[in-house]
Amino acid sequence: MIVEGKICSCGKIHTCGIQTVIVQKGAIARLADYAAAYRRIVVVADQNTDAVCGARVRRQIEGKVANTLVFQRPGVLVPDERAVNELENAIPPGADLLLAVGSGVIQDLCKFVAFRKRLPYAVVATAPSMDGYASSGAALIAGGMKITCPARVPEAIFADTDLLREAPMNLIRAGYGDILGKFSCLNDWKLSAFVNGEYYCKAVCDEMADRVKRVQDLGAKLLKRDGEAIAELMRALIDAGVFMAYVGSSRPASGSEHHLSHFFEIVGLDRGEPYFPHGIDVAYSTVVTQTLREELLAHTPEFGPDPFDPAAWEREIRRVYGRAANGVIALQKRLGWHDRDRVPEYRAKWPRIRGILQETPSARELEDCLARVGLEMRAFEELYSEEKRKDAIRCAMDLKERYSVLWLYHALRP
Repeated sequence: MIVEGKICSCGKIHTCGIQTVIVQKGAIARLADYAAAYRRIVVVADQNTDAVCGARVRRQIEGKVANTLVFQRPGVLVPDERAVNELENAIPPGADLLLAVGSGVIQDLCKFVAFRKRLPYAVVATAPSMDGYASSGAALIAGGMKITCPARVPEAIFADTDLLREAPMNLIRAGYGDILGKFSCLNDWKLSAFVNGEYYCKAVCDEMADRVKRVQDLGAKLLKRDGEAIAELMRALIDAGVFMAYVGSSRPASGSEHHLSHFFEIVGLDRGEPYFPHGIDVAYSTVVTQTLREELLAHTPEFGPDPFDPAAWEREIRRVYGRAANGVIALQKRLGWHDRDRVPEYRAKWPRIRGILQETPSARELEDCLARVGLEMRAFEELYSEEKRKDAIRCAMDLKERYSVLWLYHALRP
């Protein structure tokens, strides 16, 4: 069990600065008491979230609203430089709180700008769609790259289950997919701890795995918008963010499945091609990364040489990533990971590596979970061509400074 402020078995003291988390019916009504400590609040929403509950939120903090920014976009709101500038310009002098009304993009923008402006922020969640509510990192798009910027956790999270259960079903599916993806990321974390000696906290890993198991079989209830199931999902999503804050990184919540999801988003934005909401991409990508583990387990690697051709690699990155290629190339040149021949290490450690790879549910089990919430793999295969899926498996690992099964698969090529 993790106790905040006490030394953990991993040697660290885990803390998270969130003061208030309310997940219940009527949570929005608790805003008035919270807002009593503030005088000039900036309310931030998009067209959809403002229509859903913007007026209710403003009524709760009546007389304290210094400004309201409702992002207007013809399509999807992207957390890019334009959106950051728009939010910064909407903050009047003397503002003392940002109040994010929304889910992923809205809270990422508020989180980042609040950190830059040294302002506290709070969140009114409108969908159980992602695990970043309680995290300290802000996911943004900069220069065509998906990056995570250091920030702070919110002071408070208000999650009204009456509101959450009415969210678009695809957003509920996305939250479920984000939690299911922890099977993959936790396995990647264990793998990296063994192969690379990366910091690893068993207590955090076990707690996150516990939340995944609580949610895993809720698919049918979520599809029916069952209030208790929605609350359980939302608590798991918030806890994932808390665990990220505990270890100071997104390791407990993001691995190879997220790298594939980021790939589809970045390439989609660059080419003007459609992509799934983040959590749904994570859900499908979790099945993909599990098939890679199963391929590795089904064959005895030859452990041959792993030659790296820098010129060929750079051509491939430029072909795949377009305007984001320079950022990807710069990152990997700085890391130098492609220059490192890991094959001898894999050969020496293969029995234990196999043991770690065997710890996750099978691809078939994961597909069954997704089907129960109305997600079928054929939709993934219809939206993304076979070429794009192969490109993702080859190149998604280059997006992040994080080891995962993608690096193992690339080196051994079963």
